[in-house]
Amino acid sequence: MRRLIPVLFIMIGLMISPSADGQNPLQKDAINFKVLFLDYTGPVTGDYGNFTRYTSGVEVGYSRNIYDFLNLNVPVRFAIANFNEPAKNNVTGDVGALLQAQLWNRGSQFVPYATTGINGVYEFKDDMQFGLQVPIGIGIDVKIGTSAYLNAQVEYRVGLQENRNNIHAGLGLKYLIGESKQERKILLKPIDTDKDGIPDEEDDCPNVPGLAEFNGCPDTDGDGIPDHLDLCPDIAGPASGQGCPDSDGDGVIDPEDECPNLPGPPENNGCPEFDKDGDGIPDHQDDCPDEPGPAATSGCSDRDGDGIPDREDRCPDQPGEARYDGCPDTDGDGVHDGIDKCPNTPGDPENDGCPVVKEEVKEILDFARRAVQFEVGRATLQTPSYVVLDQIVDIMKENPSYGLQISGHTDNTGNATSNLDLSARRAKACYDYLIKNGISSDRLDFVGYGEDRPIATNSTAEGRKLNRRVEFVVKFK
Repeated sequence: MRRLIPVLFIMIGLMISPSADGQNPLQKDAINFKVLFLDYTGPVTGDYGNFTRYTSGVEVGYSRNIYDFLNLNVPVRFAIANFNEPAKNNVTGDVGALLQAQLWNRGSQFVPYATTGINGVYEFKDDMQFGLQVPIGIGIDVKIGTSAYLNAQVEYRVGLQENRNNIHAGLGLKYLIGESKQERKILLKPIDTDKDGIPDEEDDCPNVPGLAEFNGCPDTDGDGIPDHLDLCPDIAGPASGQGCPDSDGDGVIDPEDECPNLPGPPENNGCPEFDKDGDGIPDHQDDCPDEPGPAATSGCSDRDGDGIPDREDRCPDQPGEARYDGCPDTDGDGVHDGIDKCPNTPGDPENDGCPVVKEEVKEILDFARRAVQFEVGRATLQTPSYVVLDQIVDIMKENPSYGLQISGHTDNTGNATSNLDLSARRAKACYDYLIKNGISSDRLDFVGYGEDRPIATNSTAEGRKLNRRVEFVVKFK
C-alpha cells in the first residue's frame, strides 16, 4: 500500500493543466482516485483514535452532477481490514451509491460538501460475508487546475450487520471529464442615460446626448471640436483656435482679442496701434483718446501734475492729494482748499475750515456797529467812538490770524451817489484809525455800500439811525 502514495502524486502532476483558467462548473462528469486509511475494528466502542490499527486501501469512483448543488458518486473500493484479530488481515471490496451536497457553488476554489448513501461490502475471508453499510461524511474539493481538484473525505460507516462500524479517510484527485457546455446568459440592455445610442460605459459624456465620433459628447456649433474641448462651444471656429473664431484674422482668437473686428498684433491684445491725440498711448488703452495726457493718468490731462486726471480733480490747477480729490490743504487743518472757506488759516472742520470767532469778540464787534458815530454829513469820528475802536485794536493784536473787513452804510436821505461816497469815507476813517494804532494794513480792508444795504426801515427816524452804521466783520485768509 505504501507504493500507492507516490503513484498518487505522479497522477496529480499529469492531471493538473498548465493553464488554470478556472473550472467550468458545467462539466457534469468526473472520475476520482483516492488512497484510503481505515479502522475496521468492528464494534462501536472501537478506539478510532489509535492510528496504529489503521489499514489502507484504494478507491476509484465516478460522479455525476444531477442538480446544481447535488452530485451522485459511485465509488469502488478495495481495502485491507482486520476483524478483532490484528495479526490477521483480510481483503474487503465494496461498491456504493453516495449523494454529495455541495455547500458552496461549483467552480469555487474550495468546495466543501456533505455525503451519505449506502455501501455493499464483501469480506474476502474464510466465511465470505456480505453486508450493508450507511456512510455519513464530509469532504472538500480544492481546485488545482482547470479541471482538476484535490479531494479529501472522511466517512463514518454504520454497519447494518454485526455492528461492523468503521471509519474511512481518503485523500486523492478528482478530475472533471467531458465537454464543457456554455451556460445561456441573458444579455441585459446597456444603460444609455442620455439616449444618444451610446452605452454609458463607452460614453465620455453620459448625461448629455452626443455623437458617436466624439464618444457620445456633443458638438453644438458643428466645428468638429466636441463642446468639452471647445473654448467657444456655441460659435464655430478652427482647431487652431481651440474652436474659437478669429474674426479679424490677426491670429488672436475673439475671446482674447480686445478689438475682435480690427486686426492688431498679439502683443497689443489684437488691437491696432491708433493714437488720435498723439500722446503715445494707444487709443484702446487711453482713457481720454481725444486729448493728450501722460501715461500716469492713462492718457488723460493733468494740468497740475499731481497724478489725478483733470476730469477727476476738484482743483485741477493746484497740485493736491488723492484723498482730497486732487485738492491741497494749504493750512493743514484737514479741510482741503476745495471746500475750505479759510484755506490759508488753520480752522475748525465743523466751521468750514475757519477758526471759530470768540463770543466776546462777536459782542464787541456788534456793539461797535452802533457805537461808532460821526459828525452829521461828515466822515469825522466823534470822540466816544475811540473807546470801542481801541477795543477792536486790542482784539486784532490778541488774535494775529484775524483779518477785518470794515464796511460803511448810510440811510436814504439825500443823493445816493453822495451817500455812497460818504459811507466809503467813514469806513476809511475807521481803517486809518486802526492802522495808526498798530494794525497792519494787509489785515484790513474797507468798502462803502451807501444806502444799498439797510437793516431797518428808512421811514422812521429810529430806522434811519440804525442804517447809519459802520460794520466790522472778522475775515480769514
